[in-house]
Amino acid sequence: MIGLGDIEKRFGDNLVLKGVSVAIAEGSVTALVGPSGGGKSTLLRCINLLELPTSGTVRIGEDTLAFGPGHKVATRDIQRLRRQTGMVFQNFQLFPHRTAVENVMESLTVVLKWPQARARERAMSLLEKVGMAHKADAWPATLSGGQQQRVAIARALAPSPKVLLCDEPTSALDPELAQEVVDVLGKLASEGTTMVMATHDLRLASKIAREVVFLDAGVVVETGTAEQVFGNPQRERTKRFIATLRQEAAEAEK
Repeated sequence: MIGLGDIEKRFGDNLVLKGVSVAIAEGSVTALVGPSGGGKSTLLRCINLLELPTSGTVRIGEDTLAFGPGHKVATRDIQRLRRQTGMVFQNFQLFPHRTAVENVMESLTVVLKWPQARARERAMSLLEKVGMAHKADAWPATLSGGQQQRVAIARALAPSPKVLLCDEPTSALDPELAQEVVDVLGKLASEGTTMVMATHDLRLASKIAREVVFLDAGVVVETGTAEQVFGNPQRERTKRFIATLRQEAAEAEK
């Protein structure tokens, strides 16, 4: 479904990703975990090319793009690959001048040129899925953080992407509101939605993810099932990181 081959990403002289290769199966949920600055959000953004890799290959479905010095990738090819993804950001990024349902409709009417009635029907069905149909005509400023993130998830799903990408989807929320988002993403996972999420939320990752990729300093330290990585990590660096996550989770619940 998704294949990342030998991905390198530089920001000037700073090498953030150092030859990362990851394979993600269709219908699976993969959590990218690691310390801040470890490269997980950058890797996530390389999947939908919000960040263009300095070198390496990105494959989604049947489409593969290669990157390297002196090799320019056409804008239309980037857009074709990006349209196969939906992105959920940590700070929601809803349009403040659009209602909840209008936010979800936006990509359908503007990008896909759907008629208003068809777009609204699709948007309402997705708001129903994330438990927000009763707030369809509400402005983002009147919604809680958890409610805004659920609308953002509906918006990302609107054009029926092949994969849903979530960048720290609960990090801006307190534990109670974060649980709303965890529940919605868990429901999507149970329905077979392919997801990749960068997160430090142990509750989210352990409940939803099937596979875990632990990144540190731009390299893959350990991969495995969620049960393996969280329950019996093999690398000492992974063990220290998981212990830190568990301590933070315990303190947040006090």
